[in-house]
Amino acid sequence: MGNLLRRYWTPACLSMELVADGSPLEVRLLGEDLVAFRDSNGKAALFDRNCPHRGASVFYGRNEDCGLRCAYHGWKFDVDGQCVDMPSEQRSFAERIKIPSYPVHESGGIMWTYMGPPESMTPFRDFGTEDLPDDQVLASKVFWDCNWVQSLDGNVDTAHISHLHQFFSVNDVADDGSDKPGYPSNAWSWKLWWLSRAPRIEVSDEWYGFKYAGLRETPNGYTHARVTAYTIPYGTVIASIPFSSRELFVVPIDDGSCFRYFFNTAGNLNPKHHGGLPMTDTPYARGGPLQSGITPREFTAENKYQIDREFQKNEAFSGIRDFVSQDMAMTESMGPIYDRTKEHLGAADLAVIRLRTMLIDAAKALAEGTEPPGLAGQGDFRSIRSAEKILEDGEDWRVLGTEEDPAVREALALLEQG
Repeated sequence: MGNLLRRYWTPACLSMELVADGSPLEVRLLGEDLVAFRDSNGKAALFDRNCPHRGASVFYGRNEDCGLRCAYHGWKFDVDGQCVDMPSEQRSFAERIKIPSYPVHESGGIMWTYMGPPESMTPFRDFGTEDLPDDQVLASKVFWDCNWVQSLDGNVDTAHISHLHQFFSVNDVADDGSDKPGYPSNAWSWKLWWLSRAPRIEVSDEWYGFKYAGLRETPNGYTHARVTAYTIPYGTVIASIPFSSRELFVVPIDDGSCFRYFFNTAGNLNPKHHGGLPMTDTPYARGGPLQSGITPREFTAENKYQIDREFQKNEAFSGIRDFVSQDMAMTESMGPIYDRTKEHLGAADLAVIRLRTMLIDAAKALAEGTEPPGLAGQGDFRSIRSAEKILEDGEDWRVLGTEEDPAVREALALLEQG
């Protein structure tokens, strides 16, 4: 599996974590200890942690004059890893020394890296960040104390939103007339999750991975579809009204911990304001715009995610007053790596099963010489979208979020107008 993951461009850190001639940054990625820095010209680099002289960590080095200089004996390396100065030697052999390094590419507020065989490196996968205007760039990350697939599983599990994320006053949400084919209000959609708690799951394999729909019957007898897309190996676009292309990447730090990166892409437009106002007035939602940066953790295993048992009895299903932390409590409480042989999966887990099967199959195929799926050149990653809608009779949920979707056409037309 590690060999498979190394064939894809992977988030290593946020661009904002690196400052020209600033402090180096320790990075642990795919179980490997690395150091990132930005040189005097603003160019980013990612090195092996250990200096090739005597193994001291270059994290303690001096970032100066377009290079990182080891604090032990002053050996200096440029952003390509080439040694350019060896002041401790009377006769320098710097031209023969390189520190192991990985290529990097900055896009959408993230410094990405490729850690696989150099001869197999493919172009960067552009999800829409390459031409994103500066004022639309948003990238954040948050630490999760569990295995990366354990965290990723929840992204393709639409059944849990009918339980874990629910609050009892959702029963007071009135029928606002949006229980009909088209886009329901965000409030009515949330109530539909509560009313139909055992969704039917359908999965469609795609060139980039798969997309799946959680299908629920509405009180008026229509079919409500939540469509989420999975891009192998790390990425998901979570269902949203009318559609979304914002990516959520779950990246392994090592076997037992991960970072979840959330970043903007192009085309996140809703000119007709389908769905109306977001649900920011739930008992645990903390409103306000999304922000770039490292998201702090206030709800942790150490404080039992601040669970309030009275709140759980009377107001919210989980008793935890923060939406994302509800997910953290469930997946982190399994332990760093849960023994999946103890699971008893059901029909609601079809997308989870497909995700795991796809990853395992791709890893086995790579070991046998077959190129991984979802690499650059196999399709347009900017076209990967989620969606949410109440379907017309005979309407195919697989069309939602594609260029054939009227809501997507509206958004793309607006983008073309500048």
